[in-house]
Amino acid sequence: MKHYDFADQFRAVYDRAVKLYAAGQRGAETFFSPAEKAFLAANGLNSQHLYDYAEDHNNGGEPGYDRALAIELIRRDYFLNAQRGQASTRVLDESALPPKDAAVQGIAWLPRIIPKAKAKLRGELPPSLMYSCGGDRRFFKEHDIHPAEFLSLVWRHENDDAAIVAWVVARSRAR
Repeated sequence: MKHYDFADQFRAVYDRAVKLYAAGQRGAETFFSPAEKAFLAANGLNSQHLYDYAEDHNNGGEPGYDRALAIELIRRDYFLNAQRGQASTRVLDESALPPKDAAVQGIAWLPRIIPKAKAKLRGELPPSLMYSCGGDRRFFKEHDIHPAEFLSLVWRHENDDAAIVAWVVARSRAR
């Protein structure tokens, strides 16, 4: 694996996914060659991640390549270093997530996005969930948080939800 060229290779598969989705192709597993899938897997990513970005890119332009790259660089770093290149075998149970209207310290969506971000970080999101989906983006915009910044915050405080909440509360008040 070439580490130096990761962003270039990621750009190529991102652009390919966006183009295929725009042309009407559907289904994450149909988008990439075995070599591209191997590249994604070697970096802690999968076809579904790119498919979700392509779908949202074509249906509103967000999160866009720059945010996708920033998010996946955090995921990749976690995968290669914290997980030592070993994919998790767990998958987040979507039904265990707090409801979309749940709030903590008056901040809606925060109880939901914390476990979602942890699952993204660990590569444990089910195909039905996307980190930085429309609901997540509304939360990030409302609280002036970059999605990659939040993922990094969750990594730093992976076992301390109270610290994550405190940081978000402080950021929200600083706006």
